[in-house]
Amino acid sequence: MNLELFIAKRLVTGKEHKISISAPIIKIAIAAIAIGVVMMLIAIATGIGLKNKIREKVAAFNGHIQISSFDNNNSEVSLSPVSIDQDFYPEFKNVTGVRHVQAVATKGGIIRTADTFEGMLAKGVGSDYDWNTFEEYLVDGRLPNYSGDLNEEVLISSLMANRLQLKVGDSFFSFFLREGDASKPPNNRRFEIVGIYDSGFEEFDETYVFVDIRHIQLMNRWEEDEIGNFEVFLDDFDQIDEKTNEIYNNTLSVLDTQNIKSKYFRIFEWIGLFDFNIALIIGIMIIVGGINMITALLVLILERTQMIGILKALGSANWSIRKVFLYNAAYLIAIGLFWGNLIGLGVIFLQNKFRMFKFPNPEEYYIDYIPVHMDAPTVLLLNVGVMLLCLLMLLIPSYIITRITPVKAIRFE
Repeated sequence: MNLELFIAKRLVTGKEHKISISAPIIKIAIAAIAIGVVMMLIAIATGIGLKNKIREKVAAFNGHIQISSFDNNNSEVSLSPVSIDQDFYPEFKNVTGVRHVQAVATKGGIIRTADTFEGMLAKGVGSDYDWNTFEEYLVDGRLPNYSGDLNEEVLISSLMANRLQLKVGDSFFSFFLREGDASKPPNNRRFEIVGIYDSGFEEFDETYVFVDIRHIQLMNRWEEDEIGNFEVFLDDFDQIDEKTNEIYNNTLSVLDTQNIKSKYFRIFEWIGLFDFNIALIIGIMIIVGGINMITALLVLILERTQMIGILKALGSANWSIRKVFLYNAAYLIAIGLFWGNLIGLGVIFLQNKFRMFKFPNPEEYYIDYIPVHMDAPTVLLLNVGVMLLCLLMLLIPSYIITRITPVKAIRFE
């Protein structure tokens, strides 16, 4: 039988425990642990959720990694075509962790209506384009279908549609400069809006219009097997740097490889600060909870001074008595963790399902609601970490038990 655990259980379940002087202090310590866990869970869930959403939106417009000709010189417009006949297309067999590869092309142009005009970046996509992400952003109409013959269907942002006073079903004319000869009349194309999207990412929404890639091939006088660049999607974003180098080494020397972290380094530098904020909040909450538990432990020791003296008189070792109070403290921490997880995970679940809390300034965060993400390993690691760190913090104050002498302790009032 574990004697220390048995004594600790009797101390916790005893009636005098509930009416003792330490009862309110213990409740405060439990509440501090619970509130700390709630704050940590929410900080982790919102931080990771926001990072994932921003990554998803940037990747939706660019892919995780872009493979293009060196002659493009990082231009947003496809200047030099790339042959679609590559070893890695349509499936990247030489590199693991690649989920999808798609061929695209971009061309700058102007949308002209009877009353106004807007600059745009026409993104040509084909039947291989992955529309899964844009299903979430679609606010009106449907997604274009480019699997059949060449058509005039386009997907436009709500921001651009409002500026041009257009809606689903409307058509518009667009103009594109001729490649290599700006003196000639521009290419004229008529498009029909079949869908309107809203990603919340103004930098992209005010620019991108999705069209059939064959229009860009015709205007640039490219062959059917020539495209602007390839967009590569990965299974795991955390491996993006490693996979970028791996893909670069497995493509032709005339092709360049760039990932969205380097292309939009300011955005990813900003969201990289979320990790520091999360770590700071976790650190502060653990310290606050630990201090409250130290106070509760000292009060428990003070309240049980006579018991400590009797145990020492009966021959109990100091470490054995310290274990009694550490078991007691672990029980109190576990109660705090239980309520903290119950409340914190409940709030996260409700936010994920009903999106109750929204950003007052969504344009700064590229999303109108506060996204959350939480997984079981993170919750388990957090709970184990809080328990261990708090118990480690209690080892030092529990040392006071070694300074208590049996004779004085038994006489203590």
